Amino acid sequence: MDIGICLPQLGSQSGGTRVAEFAYTAEKLGYRSLWVGDRVLTPLQPTDLYPLGGTPEHPYPPEFTAALDPLLTLTAAAVATSAVRLGTSTVNATWHNPLLLARAVTSLDLISNGRLVLGLGLGWMRDEYHAVGVPWTGKSERFDETLDVLHTLWTENPVEHHGPLFDIPTSAVDLRPAQAGGPPVLLAGFSEASMRRIGRRAQGWVNSSDMPAEYAAYLWSIARSAAVDAGRDPDALRRETRVNIAEGRSIDSLVAVVESLAADGVDGAFVDLHYSTRSVDEATDVAARIAERLGLASAAVPA
Repeated sequence: MDIGICLPQLGSQSGGTRVAEFAYTAEKLGYRSLWVGDRVLTPLQPTDLYPLGGTPEHPYPPEFTAALDPLLTLTAAAVATSAVRLGTSTVNATWHNPLLLARAVTSLDLISNGRLVLGLGLGWMRDEYHAVGVPWTGKSERFDETLDVLHTLWTENPVEHHGPLFDIPTSAVDLRPAQAGGPPVLLAGFSEASMRRIGRRAQGWVNSSDMPAEYAAYLWSIARSAAVDAGRDPDALRRETRVNIAEGRSIDSLVAVVESLAADGVDGAFVDLHYSTRSVDEATDVAARIAERLGLASAAVPA
């Protein structure tokens, strides 16, 4: 199983100036992928609570109040590395015009020489939708049409799209991704409908280890069945799982989670240190100790 790590992006690690340094170090330590998330707003009185443990007193992790742009953060990592995959967990696709999103993603895939893995999701906070001027209702249909536009832009030339929300006249689009057909698209989701979408049209699923293993297995079976129904190979679907590390959690307990995911057949796991470290220096030190404990390629931070 591939092991990855989240880039410094949130909260006390959102300064931005050390993203490239951290990415370079992580690659040298043996991590196989680098990941970012997507946040644009943290209202003081949110309409919705964070689905992974939010409460009225603490509606979302305090780290969410400062978040670097995901694609710009990955761009900094791309130019500082040469082999690690670069992943989004996840970009909320429905906030974006798909034509502009495709241009940004294609550019990043070219800059990274075809190392991008595009995780896309719908988000969970209605306030963010309202703030970016996108309706909360109809988001599923908007998501599907966004996926249609991305696929068309990456597989056809000339390009043409006429849908309920977006209209693209017949156009030459010579900016092509480094990866034929576009970067692999992984979708987030925790519902049966989301998993059926993954089976029909995505390259895999990105989720969280906070989900009970039995429920994750149940959802994964839905995606696999949907792939078979669509005439696709279910074994070609990939699972990437975020491992959120709470403050005070031991590296031994983290290793146990990683080993359990590997036993379940998960293809990749990536650790998120934002909630357990308070600086890039501390995150770098913990990343090195995790790499050593997991037996990654190197356990020494380069000078």
